[in-house]
Amino acid sequence: MIKLKNLESDFQFKRLLGQQKIHTDYFSIYFGKNLKKENNKKLNISFIIKKKVGNAVIRNKIKRRLRSAVRKNLKSKKLIDINYSYVVFGRSKAFVEKYSIISDEIDKTFFKINQINN
Repeated sequence: MIKLKNLESDFQFKRLLGQQKIHTDYFSIYFGKNLKKENNKKLNISFIIKKKVGNAVIRNKIKRRLRSAVRKNLKSKKLIDINYSYVVFGRSKAFVEKYSIISDEIDKTFFKINQINN
């Protein structure tokens, strides 16, 4: 079982924001290769929602939906490369859309990321 691990330092965030990115209607993903060779049982990923999206309840629900879709992808399809770090910026459309559509969009996006990296 692969665990999700948040990015820890400001340096990691700034480095990833200067790397490659993919935008969708529901989220944006910034990604880059890990600098350190660490334990391969953890995925470096952070979920960020801006305050203008809504109140805390809405922001937390968007984070939960995105995190759940990433976990589902890790268990079933294994499209997410653990040797990369990711920052996911959620958008307000992810709150009103069905979970199945968001999950499919996550799958498509990580498939595109794999195509770019390989």
